[in-house]
Order: sequence, then C-alpha cells, then structure tokens
Amino acid sequence: MSMAIHLDDKFNLKQKNISETLDKRWSRANALQFATLLKKFYKDSNSKGFFQDNQALYNEVQKRFLPIYEHIELDWYPKFYGKKPSEKFLIVNGLGNGGGNYGVAIKNPQGLKEVYAIMGTWSMDSLGMAEFPLQSYFSTLLHEFNHSFVNYLLEKDTTIFRDSGEKLYSVVKEKMNRQAYGSWQTMLNEALVRAAVIKYQKDHNFSSEENSKETNGQLDRGFLWIEKLVDELEHFDRQRDLYPTLESYMPVLAKVYQSYAKDISSLDAAFEERRPKIISFEGIQDGQTNVNNTLRELKINFDRPLLGQGRSFRGVSKEGFPLIKGHRYSSDKKSVIIDWELEPNKNYEIIITGNAFRTADGIPMKDHYLKFSTK
Repeated sequence: MSMAIHLDDKFNLKQKNISETLDKRWSRANALQFATLLKKFYKDSNSKGFFQDNQALYNEVQKRFLPIYEHIELDWYPKFYGKKPSEKFLIVNGLGNGGGNYGVAIKNPQGLKEVYAIMGTWSMDSLGMAEFPLQSYFSTLLHEFNHSFVNYLLEKDTTIFRDSGEKLYSVVKEKMNRQAYGSWQTMLNEALVRAAVIKYQKDHNFSSEENSKETNGQLDRGFLWIEKLVDELEHFDRQRDLYPTLESYMPVLAKVYQSYAKDISSLDAAFEERRPKIISFEGIQDGQTNVNNTLRELKINFDRPLLGQGRSFRGVSKEGFPLIKGHRYSSDKKSVIIDWELEPNKNYEIIITGNAFRTADGIPMKDHYLKFSTK
C-alpha cells in the first residue's frame, strides 16, 4: 500500500527522496525495478481495459461508502485538537484488501504530507456486492481521521515520552508486534488515536454499551491504560482556557504517562481478572489420551456469563480439527455445548479463542489450547 501511493498515473515514483515516507522494506533499487515491471504488467494484462470495464463497480462502492464518511462530524476534530490538521487526508476503498486497513503517507511537491486511509472491504451483500454497515466501518474511519491530527504531536518532542514509552512497550511488545506496531512511538500514537475515538463517541452520546465495547477492545489489544488516557483527554477538554490545543497539553500527558508506566503491571493484572476463564470441560479432560470417539458433545464451563453469540475455534492443523456440527449456550450463558463428531485413534488439537467467547461488554477470553486423543 505504501508503494501504491508513491506512484503517479504513469507508474513513476512521485518523489525523488522516497526514503522519508516509503515503507522501509523498499530499497530505491527495488522500487524502481518494481515500477518498471508494473508498467509492463499493466500493458500486457490490459489493466486499463479491466478498470474501464469495472468503473460501474467502483462508482457503486463509492456511493455505498459515502454515508460512513458523511456520518462523521468533521468540525469536531479542529474543535477538539484546537487547530486544523497539519496533513491532507484522503480515503481509498481497497476492494481486494479484505479486513486489512492501512494508514500510509507521502509528501507532495509542496512539502505537505498526504495521509491515506486505505479502507478494507470485509462485508458483502447476498449478491456479492461490497456493503459498509455503519457499526463495522465507522470507528475505523474515525480512527484514521484522528491520525492526521495526532501523528505530528509526538514527532515534535519524543524525549519527554521516551522513558515511559519504552517501559510500557516492554510489557505489551508481543501484542503490539502482532498489530505491526514495532516501536514505542507508534504505540503511543495509536493509543492517543484510539482514546480520541472513545472521546468522540462520548461527545456524541454513544451508548454506554458502545463505549464499553470500544474500550474493552482496546484493552484486549494491549492498550491497558486506555481508560486513564480517555479520562485525561476529558480533563484536557475541561481546561481549554489553559490549554487551547492538545499540542499545548502534551507536557501534561508526558507526566501522566509516567504514572501509566509505573502502574502497568497492576493495569495488566486488573484486565486479566476481567477476562472470562474456562473452569472445566465436561465429557473430556485437557490432555486426555483415551477419549471415546462416540462422545457427541463437549461442554465448556466458564467462570462468568458470556455474550452467548457464536463460537470461535482455531485448528493447529486441518487433520487435527474435529467436525463441529453446531453449538448452543446454557440458559445462564456460563456454558457452551459443542456438537461434534470424533474419529477413533486420532490426535486432536483445538485452540478456543475469544473472538466469540467474550463477556456481554466485549471482554474476550484468552486463547486456550485443548489437546486430546481418541481410542
């Protein structure tokens, strides 16, 4: 995606100094070679004709996505941040991106940074046409808009956040790496953006359930201080006479981040305590080696009620995953019964995940590895 925005309509690099904004995995030599090969592919494959033939599709997608954009109160951003964005913001619908969303940037000839939100497309209607349900796409676009106001703030002075940022990152590094946040600086930018999304929701009277869902989702992603950071943004917003811009409040944020770093272990423990946990299995034991293959159901008992919608399992291998035929929840939603079929003399490995197995307010269980074999 980074390479895509660095090419003009003739597939030439837009800027001479690409090292400043192009993804670091591209060397200049590789970028030039790629551009040359892309020109050849474009001609050989008649891509121009393909795009012309599908113009009606692109127009329809743009039409369907427009209500998401129009639902955002754009005036909130300069009002909250206290200034206009330092970057130009552009939205691109990535029809082949599935659930992947990308924030990439380039500097135009005038030196202005152009930030792109390349939105994935993960919802389809019954005819296979892209659709954009508000509840699925709105918070993502909110998130991307915030980046054009946030990204430069930390760049102005990283030193005041370095100590706390490095300490926090050392605790949540694994989760951040899974989200491609490879530095403490990126992590802090993401935390502020995500806190601003929740602040926007609160300012626009989203329901407590919606706010809790967004908050708990960020906690699960490793932003364990997100609730405190949202509180701090609200504290800032009550003192606009002293702090007209969020930029002017950054030294205060740097100080409170020291407390987040100091409390990170307790914040981590507190969130883990809120996760639903498996307390037992009925019909099987974890690690059992003589399970009867006639066992037709697995009952999983949790320590608290779940949302009670859906199931989420992942296989270690296709061969070691049982045939799951259905599921149902107990009346108190503290248990889920899985209907399955097992084969004799077979090793099974299942990962039970929190994608579906979560509390009503959106806190997921930790992945649980279940291994057993039949006789």
